[in-house]
Amino acid sequence: MKLPRLTIAAALALSILGAVLASALFAPLLAPYALNEVIGTSWDPPSAEALLGTDNLGRDLLSRLIWGARVTLLIAFVATALAFLIGGVSGFVAGLYRGKIDVVLNQVNDLLMAIPSLIVALVVLTIFPSSLTLIITVMAVLDSTRVFRISRSLVLDVTAMDYVEAAKLRGEGSASILWREVLPNVFAPLLAEFGLRLVFAILFLSTLSFLGLGVQPPSSDWGGLLKENKDGIVFGVWAALSPGIAIAVLAISINIVVDWWLDWTQRSSRGGQDV
Repeated sequence: MKLPRLTIAAALALSILGAVLASALFAPLLAPYALNEVIGTSWDPPSAEALLGTDNLGRDLLSRLIWGARVTLLIAFVATALAFLIGGVSGFVAGLYRGKIDVVLNQVNDLLMAIPSLIVALVVLTIFPSSLTLIITVMAVLDSTRVFRISRSLVLDVTAMDYVEAAKLRGEGSASILWREVLPNVFAPLLAEFGLRLVFAILFLSTLSFLGLGVQPPSSDWGGLLKENKDGIVFGVWAALSPGIAIAVLAISINIVVDWWLDWTQRSSRGGQDV
């Protein structure tokens, strides 16, 4: 099975994702300074000592972006993985067994989706002391409703296929059908959905931090950096723009890679024939 031709956009997006991931994994080695080390005055312009300038407290902005990448990716990835565990399992159960359990799970899911996610998150994080565990849990539970819907829909589509009916006639159990017939056929679209939900998690976390309810000092994610340096749009434009640009570039890069992955899987499902 051949990969589709790697376009310039896909190659650039993969390079950016690799750089961000490397920054998150090796932040202590790559960051020029410690997270909260003051190296100058507020809003210093880019220089040899601070390639992106300094923030509102005179800290190196590049170092804080590198350290912030670790926090941003960690929370977003764990929350998305947990959302897929919750929503994926419940969606598979609803799609495979149907009946009353499908009705109950659908009603619970619809109830959760009826309330805007941001409002729920703001209420919970305002009432309870903010912590990384609470932030991840809230994000995962809220996002699991979307994962439930797509997981259930994919399972229903696959189980309606002739080869699944043939497996049932052969006397195969639900576990065997799930492992041999369902999972191989829903893996590709679910992986693509994981990428899209990861983008949502990054943007959602950044929104919470910008509103002051996400990651709390002394730790900081990219949304928190944006909040801290919003006044820099007047006094130090690089400090204000850099976190926002980083968030946007990361989100766009993930979307490009997801499109590239979907193109690959669609070509493969058509036997490698181009449209």
